[in-house]
Amino acid sequence: MSIRTSEVLWAQRSDKVYLTVALPDAKDISVTHEPEGKFSFSAKSVQGESVGFSFELFEKIVPEGCKTKVGSRNIVCSVQKAEEGWWKRLLKLEGKPAPYIKVDWNKWRDEDDEDSIGSDMAPEDEITISGGEAESSDDDGIL
Repeated sequence: MSIRTSEVLWAQRSDKVYLTVALPDAKDISVTHEPEGKFSFSAKSVQGESVGFSFELFEKIVPEGCKTKVGSRNIVCSVQKAEEGWWKRLLKLEGKPAPYIKVDWNKWRDEDDEDSIGSDMAPEDEITISGGEAESSDDDGIL
């Protein structure tokens, strides 16, 4: 059985990286984060196909500070950076990233723009998962 990838959009703030996986009506969602920066995602599409990917993020992260919000059209992962600062790229590996990884210009903020953060995400009917448990989110309107 083959595993396919889905489009992943990314944006960052000085303290977090946001990864949005475009996968409508996903089921059996699993997201893992490891302190050294390993990030893995897997799920089943509405058609029952396995979808997944794994990569090494540019810097270390804080797994306990990572949250996942499941919506009807996509899954948004908020990844807590171990150290505040702006990453020069998403992945540790240099070179062009995989074609399924793209910048999320709708959520992107430059260092100069960070003070003017508004609500980038909305629907209230989404489920937030933190450490595998569903919970409500208070992530400044982002998640």
